[in-house]
Amino acid sequence: MDDQTLSKRIRELAKAVTSEPPSVAVRLLEQLKEEKAPTEEQLRSTKAGVAIGKLRQNQNKDIARLASEIVSKWRKNVDAAKDAKKRKLEQSKSPTPKDSPAPPPSSYSTPYQGDPEKRHFKVDNVDIARTGNKARDGSIGVLYNGLAYRATESIEEVLQRAMEVEAAAFAVYKDTPEYRSKIRGLMTSLKRKDNPELGRRVLGGEITPEKFVVMTDDELASEAQRARDRELERENMLKAQVPMAQKSISDSLQCNKCKQKKVSYSQAQTRSADEPMTTFCECTVCGHRWKFS
Repeated sequence: MDDQTLSKRIRELAKAVTSEPPSVAVRLLEQLKEEKAPTEEQLRSTKAGVAIGKLRQNQNKDIARLASEIVSKWRKNVDAAKDAKKRKLEQSKSPTPKDSPAPPPSSYSTPYQGDPEKRHFKVDNVDIARTGNKARDGSIGVLYNGLAYRATESIEEVLQRAMEVEAAAFAVYKDTPEYRSKIRGLMTSLKRKDNPELGRRVLGGEITPEKFVVMTDDELASEAQRARDRELERENMLKAQVPMAQKSISDSLQCNKCKQKKVSYSQAQTRSADEPMTTFCECTVCGHRWKFS
């Protein structure tokens, strides 16, 4: 199956999933499963692996099952091709066959056996060159490190999810500083010791890559962290309630109740240090109070 045929199949499948009965998508997936697995180069150029990988989270169980089986088949084919290429290269460097060490068995699909807190794409011997773009490949490595931290899922599973998250982030932010900042922020959130559930939810599919890359800092935080932030805000709000004499009077702020511009205000840091200060206002005419950040 050439690149053009594979791209056409993926387009037909995408259309079937969104606008046809599930049986049509199931039939197309079964046909795709029976076809010869595409090469790694074909998967990169057509992005077929990313498209099929997303279907593993489809609400239809048959579609999700077939997508998982196809992804597994394609991965094994790519890994086998890499192993064969590696063996051929090692043999070409050795003068005699007996000097060529046997290639190690692929551990990509087996559960991780080492120290999960020391996992890193270099330690796991992961090939992160997946997009043909050095910066994007580096982002895949960064995300792998975050997702693999404290995880026992196989290298294959973690790498696939890292690729899916990177692709989703690139689709939203493109090649911008915001894209690079988001990748670093996601990795930092994944490696927080007080939030082990985040990585498990992403790897397990509870949080999809598309949702993960647009989550806010508050959404990424653990429930314990959010509770601490609420308590800090409550304490700081109490501290901010100072007597009227300690407040400043502004004629640029307008009361949205009586429309007078005789407003006293004070400011306090009610959340974490990197958040903007909260301004507490009180109308000196009608007594209406409000706040804004």
